[in-house]
Amino acid sequence: MPELPNVLTAAQARVLGALVEKEITTPDYYPLSLSALMNACNQRSNREPVMDLDEDAVRQALHALEDLRLAGPARGTDSRVTKYEHWLGEAFNFSRAETALICVLLLRGPQTPGELRGRTERMHRFDEISDVMGGLQKLMEREPTLVAVLPRQPGTKESRYAHLLSGPVESIVQPQQAYANPAAAGGAISPEQEGRIAQLEMTVAELRNEVAELRKKIEDLFG
Repeated sequence: MPELPNVLTAAQARVLGALVEKEITTPDYYPLSLSALMNACNQRSNREPVMDLDEDAVRQALHALEDLRLAGPARGTDSRVTKYEHWLGEAFNFSRAETALICVLLLRGPQTPGELRGRTERMHRFDEISDVMGGLQKLMEREPTLVAVLPRQPGTKESRYAHLLSGPVESIVQPQQAYANPAAAGGAISPEQEGRIAQLEMTVAELRNEVAELRKKIEDLFG
């Protein structure tokens, strides 16, 4: 495993996440041309925050990722247009579950396990929240660690998780605290309540995705 590239800018993280996502969700159109990659980075759906990168910004991000051996021009293609691919699998030997989780964290920032379960569905299906937690735990146990758990925000019942490819995240707590102190930032929560909350979050995430896809179809239809 390479040294942790904890220097990724927001643009570099977005480019890397977009390449990973498109390889899995639209393999017929992968690797991506520079124009297609720019459009993927600037999607209005499934991106937080929405960005407006131009081709020069995407190209600069690609150069930096190539130096880190995380992405670059596609190997072995005979296309007249240069296309780009990621090398995340070569760098970290991720499982499909780990790839899906790190991808969504790159594209949408810190999220709860319930949100991750809903938002990774097109890339990898997690049958239970415990499966999401298992994938996150593997990413946290890597050396160096790639994911950290954040303290619960006031009024929330689930902790959020963040990737560390862009450096340390403020207010990180130790992983064991997320399990040992379920009453943090509020009263104790039973396993049944945790499951209900996670299910509700997944449902909301799915509805948001459906609305975003519907909006995109309408925009494409009426241009």
